[in-house]
Amino acid sequence: MHPQYEAFSDKRVVLAHDWLTGMRGGEKVLSLICDQFPQAKLYTLIHKQGAVDETIARHIVATSLLQYLPGVSRWYRYALPLFPYAIEHMRPAQADLIISTSHCVAKGIPTQPPAKHLCYCFTPMRYAWVFYEEYFGKNPAKKWLLNIILKHLRNWDKTTAENVTRFVAISHHIRKRIEKYYGREADVVYPPVDVDRLSITGKPPERFDLIVSALVPYKRIDLAVKAYNQTKFPLKIVGTGTEYRALSSMAEHNIQFLGWQSDDAIRELYQQCRCLIFPGEEDFGIVPVEAQACGRPVVAYAKGGALETIVDRQTGIFFHDQTPEALNEAVQQCATMHWDQETIRKNAERFSNREFLTGLAGAIHQTLDMQ
Repeated sequence: MHPQYEAFSDKRVVLAHDWLTGMRGGEKVLSLICDQFPQAKLYTLIHKQGAVDETIARHIVATSLLQYLPGVSRWYRYALPLFPYAIEHMRPAQADLIISTSHCVAKGIPTQPPAKHLCYCFTPMRYAWVFYEEYFGKNPAKKWLLNIILKHLRNWDKTTAENVTRFVAISHHIRKRIEKYYGREADVVYPPVDVDRLSITGKPPERFDLIVSALVPYKRIDLAVKAYNQTKFPLKIVGTGTEYRALSSMAEHNIQFLGWQSDDAIRELYQQCRCLIFPGEEDFGIVPVEAQACGRPVVAYAKGGALETIVDRQTGIFFHDQTPEALNEAVQQCATMHWDQETIRKNAERFSNREFLTGLAGAIHQTLDMQ
């Protein structure tokens, strides 16, 4: 346990998370929090057995009514309109503190006095406020129906924000989104990146660039494929997702799709690549920090969390238009510059697990002290 969390040992703590169906960035945040509160009961919409690490799994996990629907862990995203009802009908145990880690509905868990509710917010409900065309497509009939559903979700999302005692955002980018959509102020505590398991080698890069990403529309991997189709420079893409077939069918022979890779394999790719390519807009973006922890520069779209994790011309290069030409120009600029691995690594260390836990502990103290 982090020393600062011993001060909360006498508090009754409840944790809430949207769903437990895999170990992505949000679940890695949750795992660190679970490690600090080993006795806390965890509430979530759906729990797929074996999908999360031991730190999370050893907690008592309470699920919503959705858990009882056959095969729900495969199709739960289609149940989005039911999520508010499902979370509101959960009955968390009496607590002094509720910590929700939320990008969808976890912050809507009922909070009863004397409990204070700290929401570590990955973003206001992403499906309702931003990127909805990227998630749901542009079909007119589908869009008409979705507009009705999304209007309800936006109203619910804004209303339930009033039940949160204190918001903590994962970036200043998300802090501004919380202010815009909820009318609430938020602290900023950057999410944890396990930089201690990553390292620089001091070796020169090999002849390829790298993408590590889910292959879904809003990540804009299509932009990188089009750009590298033009230059014919080797590009390796790690990841799986709904866009795999479309992307692989449009890619030239210089682009290699590696599918799922282990953490150790990804670390080696970070250490070997010439640079990491980050073509989409992210709320924070853990992958660019991981690449920097291995001493490699990042070529990133100049919007979102990347502006807070990359230092222009010291740890990476930004491009400002999402076009193949703009991306290729930035990649070429990156290739001609000298990069200091130690400087790049030092920037990544700002986002360590230790820094996250220290920042979150401060926010918890402030939450419990609020009237």
